[in-house]
Amino acid sequence: MKKAKLILDDKELNLDIIHGSENESAIDVTKLRSETGLITMDPGYGNTGSCTSSITFIDGEKGILNYRGYPIDWLCKESNFVDVCYLLIYGSLGENVEKEKFRASIRKHATIPEDMKRFFDGFPSTAHPMAILSSMVTALSAFHPDSDNLSEKNVTENIVRLLAKVKTIAAYSYRKSHGLPFIYPDSSLSYVDNFLHMMFSDSGEDYHADPVMSEALNLLLILHADHEQNCSTSTVRMAGSSHADLFATISAGISALWGPRHGGANQAVIEMLEKISSDGGDFKKYISFAKDKNNDFRLMGFGHRVYKNYDPRAKVLKKAASDVLDKLNINDPLLDIARELEHIALHDDYFITKKLYPNVDFYSGIIYRAMGIPTNMFTVMFALGRLPGWLAHWNEMISDPKSRINRPRQIYTGPTNKNQ
Repeated sequence: MKKAKLILDDKELNLDIIHGSENESAIDVTKLRSETGLITMDPGYGNTGSCTSSITFIDGEKGILNYRGYPIDWLCKESNFVDVCYLLIYGSLGENVEKEKFRASIRKHATIPEDMKRFFDGFPSTAHPMAILSSMVTALSAFHPDSDNLSEKNVTENIVRLLAKVKTIAAYSYRKSHGLPFIYPDSSLSYVDNFLHMMFSDSGEDYHADPVMSEALNLLLILHADHEQNCSTSTVRMAGSSHADLFATISAGISALWGPRHGGANQAVIEMLEKISSDGGDFKKYISFAKDKNNDFRLMGFGHRVYKNYDPRAKVLKKAASDVLDKLNINDPLLDIARELEHIALHDDYFITKKLYPNVDFYSGIIYRAMGIPTNMFTVMFALGRLPGWLAHWNEMISDPKSRINRPRQIYTGPTNKNQ
């Protein structure tokens, strides 16, 4: 086995090298502090592995995203969101009895307790849907007081409860902010159509699904379902490592996602388009701003911190966005500007050379807008999609006998001995 050698003055330390199934490697520094008294310093943890995981693989240089070994574009063609949830959490895509129970349980648990509906009355109409979502998910603990019980049966039930009820809470938060009556879930509908039914149905009419909207939302949820050790997923693992109950742990992930540096990226795309539109729609001027290194303006929704190539999720969404815009035939100047920016980014040498391709946030933002989902709901939609990834990582962590409470170290730089 290869070793990494650390030389500190006259002391030499051999560190194990851990290899992953896709040829990634990491230096194991678990014994570093006990052997040397030193820790590693890595602000933002960009070069630090916090765990091993068998859930999601990303190769940013090659533009690869796989869930449990399945390429993301294949899953979008051959599967649906609920099946991807099962794949991420339990590792199986094939049909089995447990998977059918899983589907049936999600349909069964979609309603929320009647007492919880009164909680919505306590929020002002101006409350941000993410504030409502995180609060209501935490409140589920009060209705399931055994939620800190980590027996297999209890864990399975709470995972299903969250997958089923979060979409209902999300839809109700939208209805609350628009002064609309709540629509009960319909167990005869698919997961995606049930959500759209609770969002957009008239209380006096049956819901008729638009296949284009259903397919687009199904793709969006699949594409957001997991993305390795991102900020919110790491937060779920961090909070869950204390054995906080599952509802509180997922609420912590929702709060982390709320940050504009994380889940707010597709909202930033729409805000950028609004800015360009308010300036006469002169997108070419803003393209020149983006190319000027002395200008602070940044095109939102282009390029990606992880992917140094075309975001594989954006490849899937590019066609979906075109289908939605063509089908709905919406007269919206913002969406017209978005299409112009997309065309330039895919054909202009400056963007091609720097690999500033439209990313998943660019396309998800314009699809959500075209579907009539308001901007302040975008991050809620992100949370709805990312939920199975959070649950999968939490389940993987608590099932690992080597799991420990997370406790990063620091280097203290404050004052010393002030009482002397």
